Amino acid sequence: MSNFRLLLMFSNNTFRAVRGSTVIISPKRTLFVTRHGLFRREDAQVLQCKLGRFSRQSSSTVAGTEKSEDSFLKWFLLLIPATTFCLGTWQLKRRKWKLELIRELQSLTNSEPIPLPVDPMEMKELEYRRVKVRGCFDHSKELYVLPRSPVDPDREAREAGRISSSGESGANVITPFYCTDLGITILVNRGYVPKNKIRPETRMKGQVTKEVDLVGVVRLTEQRKPFVPQNYVEANKWYFRDLEAMAKVTGAEEIFIDAVFDSTIPGGPIGGQTRVTLRNEHMQYVITWYGLCAATSYMWYAKFIKRIVL
Repeated sequence: MSNFRLLLMFSNNTFRAVRGSTVIISPKRTLFVTRHGLFRREDAQVLQCKLGRFSRQSSSTVAGTEKSEDSFLKWFLLLIPATTFCLGTWQLKRRKWKLELIRELQSLTNSEPIPLPVDPMEMKELEYRRVKVRGCFDHSKELYVLPRSPVDPDREAREAGRISSSGESGANVITPFYCTDLGITILVNRGYVPKNKIRPETRMKGQVTKEVDLVGVVRLTEQRKPFVPQNYVEANKWYFRDLEAMAKVTGAEEIFIDAVFDSTIPGGPIGGQTRVTLRNEHMQYVITWYGLCAATSYMWYAKFIKRIVL
């Protein structure tokens, strides 16, 4: 007899649909009619027990997965304050290194001058070292490095980090200098002149031709920085210190010195244009990174620790 016919035989009983099966409730017994046949109440209870056990196992599995994911997220987010703390500590060390470097450069530029060596290998070890030479200038081969502003360490320290700086703009005058005691020609940065004094005829008083004693600071060739134009050699417009190209144009050796302020010739360019005030913004970075560390540490504590305690 089919399930449908059996269902009709118990038409006087009460029926309920439970998950695709039919429950027949009679005064004497309860039968479950499904597509696979009849189940007794005892069999249904066993099935219900098994379903309950499976449901609890599934719930515990889901709960364990969620707990594992939450634990991974907790420790992963802890990397943010840990990383910012390391960056702040690194900037502290960088600041200490920068201050020591500035002091070292200042001591070199203020030390007693030594005779200028002619060995190129020795020159590479003497950057920012004061040297003394004797000779005369060849003003017919002047080079102009521009735009430049006069060196003022106090002003530059105040304006460090600004996108633009105040002050006048002009050029540094580079002049070949024949060293009579060494028999070679070197390049000397005589110093700064404003725009209206770049042409030699506007400062004839300072265009001395006699032999002079000179003290200068050794400088090496300079790499072109990003966004700095290429040197326009044909127009005598130089934007960075390229010793090889400058020496080729003037016929001098690849030796370059910045004349000190005391070597300034009245009416001529203003000496002492060696910049030793290096940009030192590391304290700002220290405050930034440690501030981010404190903020993200509190956020992490509030989300993962404080919630558990409460």
